[in-house]
Amino acid sequence: MLFGFFMLKKLLYATMLSACLGCGDDPAAVPSTKPDTDKDPDPPASVAECKKCIVLAEQSDSRIVIADVDSRTIIWDWKPANGVKADHVKWFSNISDAKPVYNGKYILATASGGGVALVRIADKKTMFYAYAGGNTHSAEMLPDGNIVSASSTGNFMTLFKVDTVSFPENVFSRNITIEFGHNVVWDHQNQRLWTAAMARMKVFTYNFSCGSPDLTLVETIDLPGTEAHDLFPVYDERALWFTNTTNVYKFDVATKTVKQANVLQPNIKSVSSAPGLPTIVIKPKEQWWTDEVIDANGNSIFYQKGLKIYKARWLVDNRFSYPENNVIKQCK
Repeated sequence: MLFGFFMLKKLLYATMLSACLGCGDDPAAVPSTKPDTDKDPDPPASVAECKKCIVLAEQSDSRIVIADVDSRTIIWDWKPANGVKADHVKWFSNISDAKPVYNGKYILATASGGGVALVRIADKKTMFYAYAGGNTHSAEMLPDGNIVSASSTGNFMTLFKVDTVSFPENVFSRNITIEFGHNVVWDHQNQRLWTAAMARMKVFTYNFSCGSPDLTLVETIDLPGTEAHDLFPVYDERALWFTNTTNVYKFDVATKTVKQANVLQPNIKSVSSAPGLPTIVIKPKEQWWTDEVIDANGNSIFYQKGLKIYKARWLVDNRFSYPENNVIKQCK
């Protein structure tokens, strides 16, 4: 009888233990069914499907990069070795700028080695490239499909006649003197080219000559500080982000005045804004590059160890510079 009592007690204990399995304090006792909320979402299947992508001028491997912020993943890149002749790869050392153009379907890029390239995102095809030289820092698409770039060493802008068949050897180009050339922005509404040169904003008109493009200086406006660096449209405003070694400003193109922006201030290499997204900046951690894109308050937006990012742009349409539904073109 006593033996039967102990057997019944043991069986009851085992039943209670089985029913409570997993309700103890040891999380390793049973596999958790709780969803992993810390897991990054899957990256988009293509750049065209990306809702929060940034374009990076990335110098550790001399390439253009497109990264998805949500998944923290690089989903696209272009390397000059895959798009230009072997003898010209050196033109694209240290990619210095990469701008979305033609409704975000192409990237216009420059490099400190002197190269300028127009690349189609869909298949990474290099549609056009040429040599400007002089530590090229930025470029811009003109309304007729020609390109203008800015180079700091030598102090000039270069106008290129874009012919997607006859390049890079047989390209018409013309140099125009500009101090400390670091930036160029086309203003679609006013049909003007803006460039911040040292401590002055220079305003140019374009002659719209396909075969012999040229620019004419029509206005000079004093700017605060010196050594102007980045110049880029403020999203959905008639204004330009303008940076120099000490400050970040907004330049109002109607009043032609500047005001200090509510952005991290010293030594900002690029600024970019987008609808419903934080303004992003590049602030070097070492020399002139960083491995991280941050917002205007210093919060991390995208980080990847080993990157050498020089500039970052949101992949959004630029209505300041280009018309709606802008498609690739070349002068005829």
